[in-house]
Amino acid sequence: MNREYPERPTIGVGVVVLRARETLLVRRSKPPRQGQWSLPGGLQELGETVFEAASREVAEETGVAVRALGLIDVIDLIERVPQSQSVRYHYTLVDVAACWESGEAKAATDAADVAWTDVDNLDRFQLWSETVRIIKLAHQKWPTGR
Repeated sequence: MNREYPERPTIGVGVVVLRARETLLVRRSKPPRQGQWSLPGGLQELGETVFEAASREVAEETGVAVRALGLIDVIDLIERVPQSQSVRYHYTLVDVAACWESGEAKAATDAADVAWTDVDNLDRFQLWSETVRIIKLAHQKWPTGR
């Protein structure tokens, strides 16, 4: 299935990796939102649960091992072409909270860079407003990161 101009929505998993008051961010190396800071994550594969996808994607993108804590929210990311209103991208994003277990974060696969940031310093990364909301919600639900 094509990610660009798809026939149906694609399921993506975003992961708020918590380490006390910090959150792990990645700079995206591919579209959509290439070059922007976001949560680690990616597409759910056939036969894997959302939590399995979350753990796999974080490991692939950052080298960090995590343990899923729970569901935060579900968001639709729909990008339309302004002139035609055709849908260029449509992702149903299942956002999951996970706690850092081990590993030193390093950019790999779809990540151009990685950074840990305090929940109070999110504004310096120019994140999508929904990403900020999801991160803050995760820190409210799991304030100790566990």
